[in-house]
Amino acid sequence: MTSTVKPVLYTYFRSSCSWRVRIALAFKGVEYEQVAVNLVKDGGQQHVDVFKALNPMKQVPALSIDGITLSQSLAIIQYLDETRPGPRLLPEDAKKRAQVRMISDHITSGIQPLQNLCVLQRVGGEKKLEWAQHFIINGLRALESLLQQTAGRYCVGDEVTMADLCLVPQVYNAGRYKVDLTSFPTIAKINNALLDLEAFKVSHPSCQPDTPPEP
Repeated sequence: MTSTVKPVLYTYFRSSCSWRVRIALAFKGVEYEQVAVNLVKDGGQQHVDVFKALNPMKQVPALSIDGITLSQSLAIIQYLDETRPGPRLLPEDAKKRAQVRMISDHITSGIQPLQNLCVLQRVGGEKKLEWAQHFIINGLRALESLLQQTAGRYCVGDEVTMADLCLVPQVYNAGRYKVDLTSFPTIAKINNALLDLEAFKVSHPSCQPDTPPEP
């Protein structure tokens, strides 16, 4: 039984992990409050004791919902899918569900962590861009191959799934690191189709309460 208390999402506008969860909440029509956790200001607000108590890994997102606090975007998305009505983000069909999880894990384990903020800070200096491009391109090559086998209009068939929630933020990151998508036509086509959907528009980094004003 779900709580009547409005969920609270601890988020950062440009965090791809947070964006996945924002899409899921929008897709399910779940109203929630946002608490911004600036990952770069004053050394990173994720390191303060109050936030570490919510997520000991000192990462966003964290979602307080139904009397519990969850971290890790895929765990949050799957919980929302199991407890909230609306379009399913994990298909009923076991084979398609496995494909959705495979693609989601490919992005969230095989690409995104390698170009994450904390990793690039350790790489440091002029090597940051080269490092990020290398791992994004390497991951997208494999992803393009996978999607050629599973895609319809979206990542797996013609319904939006958890895989799509992972794809769009990763493509956004590829753009930030100046990766040319010409070699990834399937990825680009799916991404463009998803960006036309309202849940992806309202959750976009450019539309968040903590998005900095343009100079």
